[in-house]
Amino acid sequence: MSQPESILLAFYGDDFTGSTDALEFLSRAGAKTVLFLDHPTPELLSQFQGLDAIGIAGMTRSMSPFEMEQELRQAFQCIKELGTRHVHYKVCSTFDSSPEIGNIGTAIQLGTTIFNAKFTPVLVAAPNLGRYSAFGHLFARMGIGSQGEIYRLDRHPSMSKHPITPANESDLRMHLSKQIQQSMGLIDLIDLDKHSNEIKEKIDNEVVSGKTIIFFDAMYKSQMVKIGEVIDSYASKNQSLFSVGSSGIEKALGDFWTQKGRLKPRDSWEKLSECSPIVVLSGSVSPITASQIDWALANGFEEIPIEVAALENDTIESNKIAEYQQKMVDYLKKGHSVILHTAKGPEDLRVKETKQFFEQKGWNDLEIRSQTAKRFGKILGQVAWEALRQVPVKRLIIAGGDTSSYVARELRIAAVEMIAPVFVGSPMCRAYAPGSPVDQIEINLKGGQVGDATYFGALEKGRITI
Repeated sequence: MSQPESILLAFYGDDFTGSTDALEFLSRAGAKTVLFLDHPTPELLSQFQGLDAIGIAGMTRSMSPFEMEQELRQAFQCIKELGTRHVHYKVCSTFDSSPEIGNIGTAIQLGTTIFNAKFTPVLVAAPNLGRYSAFGHLFARMGIGSQGEIYRLDRHPSMSKHPITPANESDLRMHLSKQIQQSMGLIDLIDLDKHSNEIKEKIDNEVVSGKTIIFFDAMYKSQMVKIGEVIDSYASKNQSLFSVGSSGIEKALGDFWTQKGRLKPRDSWEKLSECSPIVVLSGSVSPITASQIDWALANGFEEIPIEVAALENDTIESNKIAEYQQKMVDYLKKGHSVILHTAKGPEDLRVKETKQFFEQKGWNDLEIRSQTAKRFGKILGQVAWEALRQVPVKRLIIAGGDTSSYVARELRIAAVEMIAPVFVGSPMCRAYAPGSPVDQIEINLKGGQVGDATYFGALEKGRITI
């Protein structure tokens, strides 16, 4: 088991799919990293030798502030005991959050208290993922790892219509100010052209003036190493630095640590073979995922649409769940790859029907938003468990950030470790899930914005697109 002082960074991800891009950037930088699905016990940590970094894939992106506080207090205390140099609260690169759901301000308040932080660096931009920040405003490419157009976040065709946290503000400070009442500063694009010592001087002056949250712009990959240098200068063995942001944090620090020789970039990975059949479990409502499902269906995949009626009884005894399980078993026995999905894009009638279903039960918008991912994630996981128990597969894809954490817990995944890059921000991993039908299989976690139309077909072929 690694000694706590040997761990450079520990991150807590607000969902499962988003956590794997942080895992990827650390692993590619040469840091031996394992992503856990729960607070790792000493016994579980002892299963993985020589760790440089760890992650915890949480579910706070779909939680209320009260639920977040209960979850994060325990998680942050667990991480604090490791004595890591850096502690990162990892959020989506599109800053998905609201005062009611996935409140990032709640995480900042807890983090600054538990880790005794004088200020919180916030880096949302991740140029490698097509996420850019200019003078505090966030821009996002349509499709991570694609050549899609770049939009200001509040005009993004997908994020502006997100079913749980729609983006209606591109100014990150304005967006966060609705979640936390703290003064905020910014290291902008002009500042990034200056020497790192000048940047640190500005940060110090901002903190003295009362600014306790400092955002960082970033437009180019080349800027990340300087941001990493600046952020790392505020951390020490005896004082963890608490930060918030996308996997840009891991990219920035990884670039800096490799430049300084603290890490050696990894350049060899497992070779992925063609694998058929595969299983896709999709809780994504993104139009990008919808186009990927359509492409796959036109190229030999089978589909099992989850009906809204399945929400009526989401236990394993549900007739609907048993029906889906049998369909999946039948397709797999015939050698057909299969996609089990809850929607094909935001215009899918099931999106509206799901809202109406919960409204008829008297639920308010907050309850609907928090429970939709949980209910559908549970169904996806339960169907896959029984089908994969009967017909094992080598490769599994889970799509959709809000549902992925619930799916993973239904499948009793304890941890994952990267084995190969495939699409940027979405690596192929090995699942550690003792007693589960997915133990030791290849698993890929895909956020709604990741990939081009051929995504599922490329993974079936074992094709690396990076």
